[in-house]
Amino acid sequence: MLTQPRCALGVFVPAGLHPPHAERLYLDQIARAGNSLFEIGLAHHDANLDGPVIQAAYRRALRRGNVLDHTLRTVEHAAGLRPTVVMTYWEPAHRHGPEHLARLFADAGAAGVMVVDLPDHQEARWQAATKDAGLQAPRLVPRHSAGTDLARVATGASGWLYAPASTAPTGYRGPLDIPALADFTERLRAASPLPVVSGVGISTPALAARVAPLVDAVVIGTPIVRALATDPGQAPALAASFAQALTPNTFMETRA
Repeated sequence: MLTQPRCALGVFVPAGLHPPHAERLYLDQIARAGNSLFEIGLAHHDANLDGPVIQAAYRRALRRGNVLDHTLRTVEHAAGLRPTVVMTYWEPAHRHGPEHLARLFADAGAAGVMVVDLPDHQEARWQAATKDAGLQAPRLVPRHSAGTDLARVATGASGWLYAPASTAPTGYRGPLDIPALADFTERLRAASPLPVVSGVGISTPALAARVAPLVDAVVIGTPIVRALATDPGQAPALAASFAQALTPNTFMETRA
């Protein structure tokens, strides 16, 4: 008898959008809404893979100052609730030192750190830094990746491979090319035994339900960030609506 593939829900939260006490409250509420993991964003001034909602959230966090310290506290709290991965760009990793940053996040309780724009020539250094710190190093794999490029990225990753559901920046709200995503996830699974996670452009629970059979986890970012920025009390209910569209599983517990 065939059963529906299980798919976990991940929720992206940019650190520093709210004062620490409010942020902890929202993380608690979102965790109770049914997500399986957190992705915590380290604010960056040039988040060029992100759309206007997340970029605005990062600017707000940057204005608060003490970005790294605040992010470490956010990670520590989130990791006490759900397995937690940090999302960052390479520039902050380079500025703070890859080895130092990896150790800081490991000490804060993170399960992994994903550098969304990791330069090819820094791959070996980042892999060594995360391995030494005991962290997973998931990789975002661009849709156009193929052949040796796809194999290289897949081989260097740990934890999981991130397959964007859209080729647009985060916050895209249009239709998704599900057949193209299905083809891409099949190529990723042929290249690596790692779980496949998808995000970017999964703007509604209905779209999440369509993507879910293709992947091991779906990550929701901009819809949650938009709610947190404008009406934070609505964020937990929104997260719950996405969770209800998926079949719960223990993605991080069984594959970490």
